[in-house]
Amino acid sequence: MQRMYNQPSPPVTEDTVTFKRSHFYAVMTLFAFAAGMFVGYLVWGRVAPAQPANAQAQPPAAATQAPAEEPVYTRYDIPTEGFPSIGPEDADIVIVEFSDYECPFCKRWHDQTYRPLMEAYPDKIRLVYRNLPLPELNHTNAVSAAEAALCAGDQQAFWEFHDKLFNDEYGLGEEAYLKYAADLGLDTKAFTECLTSRRYQEFVEKDRQFAKQLGVTGTPTFFINGLAIVGAQPLEVFKQVIDQELAGEIPQ
Repeated sequence: MQRMYNQPSPPVTEDTVTFKRSHFYAVMTLFAFAAGMFVGYLVWGRVAPAQPANAQAQPPAAATQAPAEEPVYTRYDIPTEGFPSIGPEDADIVIVEFSDYECPFCKRWHDQTYRPLMEAYPDKIRLVYRNLPLPELNHTNAVSAAEAALCAGDQQAFWEFHDKLFNDEYGLGEEAYLKYAADLGLDTKAFTECLTSRRYQEFVEKDRQFAKQLGVTGTPTFFINGLAIVGAQPLEVFKQVIDQELAGEIPQ
């Protein structure tokens, strides 16, 4: 699996966000997987199992049913340049993940879905990691963890450090970050300097604000070639959307 270590650059916050938050929620759909079949979005109505993640839910059939309307798909332009990524640059599927290292649902997705997904589509997926730490949810170490991973990225070890944070062997906090850095054989002096100077404080905050402006308020949230999936959904949900995308069944 090819690992890409792009030098981070500040996220774009104005040129790409041209839609309203209410529009975003009109098309975001949360899948659930139970009893071997997909059920609809738990809050805003149901979506038929064959529909992809952001297909607009259809109203119940009337007594005299009109012809069914085609589902509406919206693709969002999420910048990826300058953010940590893993997988081929020319991959057919680009997944942007907005995540929080202190979020239990993000950890669940990392533990249960991340590797099986990448292994199911060798050389076809590029995963881009973007930060949405949520200190307002009492995730007191989420911001520092995001900054620490980027500091590890300065030494070409972002994804290894990313895995350490989610594996949670030492927990989170400065002492834990130094242990992870030592375990990975990093230059701990350079790592500590990066961490204590808060080199990536502004970068992480701009990333967080971009997500908020986009309308993303929960983690993890994913965009598969711009199509939104919300939550730590199981592998089957991602495969359904990716298979349809690879087959050209979802309008561009």
